[in-house]
Amino acid sequence: MITSMANPRVKQVIQWQTKAKERRKDKVFIIEGSKMFEEAPGELLKEVYVSEGFLAGRGETYREKLVQGGYICEEVSDEVFRKMSDTQSPQGILAVLRQPEYDLQEILQKSIKKHPFLFVILENLQDPGNLGTIMRTAEGAGVTAVIMSSTTVDLFNPKVIRATMGSVYRVPFLYEDNLIDTLRILHENGVRSYAAHLQGKNYYDSFSFREPTAFLIGNEGNGLTDELAQAATAYLKIPMEGRVESLNASVAAALLMYEAHRQRA
Repeated sequence: MITSMANPRVKQVIQWQTKAKERRKDKVFIIEGSKMFEEAPGELLKEVYVSEGFLAGRGETYREKLVQGGYICEEVSDEVFRKMSDTQSPQGILAVLRQPEYDLQEILQKSIKKHPFLFVILENLQDPGNLGTIMRTAEGAGVTAVIMSSTTVDLFNPKVIRATMGSVYRVPFLYEDNLIDTLRILHENGVRSYAAHLQGKNYYDSFSFREPTAFLIGNEGNGLTDELAQAATAYLKIPMEGRVESLNASVAAALLMYEAHRQRA
């Protein structure tokens, strides 16, 4: 059992928890809690850490299950585990996973039998909760993939991972340096794109999203850049009452995703 904060593996996990640069370099991320662990794809799991208190409540059968699954399982003291965890009330189990990788061309080459493509494109979102919620909603609405600008918050930020509630395992995603080029590729593949924009003339429910579709959602404070918005097929707007000028990015994205889902049902 690891009881020292000076242990190299403990130090490494803490770096992965706190530094996006380290996660990118080693292409890993951290998940915490029994639900996230039990849903994690086995091919992505690299290491598992459990607290002594966690095992005490479950007995050796849980450890045997982990070992039989082929996972490197390390027990750590409760004090050390609290330092390794990113949560206020650690659940006693965390795991290191390999970051999945996706390719846009491969996604576009897959045949979609039930529904046409549905993409969500995010430009410079900064709030971890917004991104995690969008990923979770994207799974529920049947989104093909979430595409993000390189300036969008790190998907593997622990706060984002928690907010996805496991959808990070199942929704394909990509970071792209040039979203205008990405949009061009989507257009060439028959995808129509819609920018959620204050200058939109028509409400979102007046459009047809039964064909391949991409929704563009911008930064929480500034919206979409002019360059990306102007590259979209069309602008759309969401009805606003009172003095509200815009909605939370994850709420706006949810409305659009589920309108597409409704039309395709």
